[in-house]
Amino acid sequence: MKKHGFAAKASRLLWPDGVVGPRRVAGVRVRLDASYGERGDARDAADRLKADGFNAVVEWTGADPDSDATRTLAALLVVDPARANIGLRPDYGDVLAEASRVQDIASDAVAGVNGGFFVTKDSYGIPGTPAGIGVYEDGTVLSEATNGRAAVIVHEQRPTVQISRLSTKMSARTGKESREVDGVNRRPGLIRNCGGVGGDKPTEMPLHDVTCTDPDELVVFTEELGRPTPRSSGVELIVGSDTIVTEIREPGGAIPSGGYTIQGTGDAAEWLRANASVGAPFEMDIRITDAEGEDVELAPGTGVINGGPVLVRDGKVSIDLATEGLIREEDRSFPYVWAVKRHPRTAIGLDARGRILLLAVSGRQPGVSDGLGLHEVAEVLSTLGADRAVALDGGGSTTMVVEGDPVIVGDAREGQRKVADALTLVTP
Repeated sequence: MKKHGFAAKASRLLWPDGVVGPRRVAGVRVRLDASYGERGDARDAADRLKADGFNAVVEWTGADPDSDATRTLAALLVVDPARANIGLRPDYGDVLAEASRVQDIASDAVAGVNGGFFVTKDSYGIPGTPAGIGVYEDGTVLSEATNGRAAVIVHEQRPTVQISRLSTKMSARTGKESREVDGVNRRPGLIRNCGGVGGDKPTEMPLHDVTCTDPDELVVFTEELGRPTPRSSGVELIVGSDTIVTEIREPGGAIPSGGYTIQGTGDAAEWLRANASVGAPFEMDIRITDAEGEDVELAPGTGVINGGPVLVRDGKVSIDLATEGLIREEDRSFPYVWAVKRHPRTAIGLDARGRILLLAVSGRQPGVSDGLGLHEVAEVLSTLGADRAVALDGGGSTTMVVEGDPVIVGDAREGQRKVADALTLVTP
């Protein structure tokens, strides 16, 4: 870079202890020797480098995992089921297809933190809906799993928490014919964070922040979605509460109270046209299985939210980037930037005594809060006694509310981001 008027230094970046990457060296960082007090000055330098053909970005060095953090603001909620008469409940806003602030979701709760990952743009699916599994108060599956990725199972009344890699197994049957169902309450053909079934491209494995595609899908819509079904070139059945088909129509209409619709695209639409008829029964089977293939029992008071990656196993930092869908061959910097660099974070842990640890950390605020890398979140929870722990959505989504007031906001400059769901602490 010297001939372009800049002095720079190259540094090897290693995965931190406990983080399993595809190779020991995460990559090489080339950074200008000069530092800038103002972001605008740094942008001017980056623009000059871009004009010379370099892929230059502006970074705040306080987010570096190898720098000495000067200040990090965090809050911890500890729930001891043996001592507190309190419940833990996954919840969403008024309707599934509309993101809400944690402060509003937890308006009647003692406290709350943001939940799992969710769809943010039309090009990814239906904004506001979970990008992964979502099961709420009555034990009904409202969003399918990112198969094989970590999730949090919550039993409200005890309360107890389980962390496991979950999958959904879904099928539809009409007469003697059955077919695999691809999704619940999402736009057919778009699978945010991947981990689906039925030949999705480019993969059926989890792949974070990537939208996989499939032109041939069956997707179920429930009234909790709170909006008309998406329009498509396929076909849609209306099924009443008695599981009888009441109408076959073009996609894009209201969902019946107490019933559901099921939309088919591509060859799934042809399957519906060939086998479904008005007045005939149409039955659904939806199961959740854990990492061992055992069924997860769903009942009122049981909820599930998506998350990842797993942070702590058997009391030790243990983060498997590949299994959790964080390795991208086309962008080798992604797992380091997303998982290892310091950002706002939310996580949940469980200690050997059965106590639930909810941790929220703000970040991206120079001079106020640096944030943490996921390995640092894991170290904090392990030090606090967590036997196992998993990350929830972070970044601008991170929010912790206590008695109606936000005590941690991921990036205070942005304010509270609206999210798909939250974990709330409620009194009986």
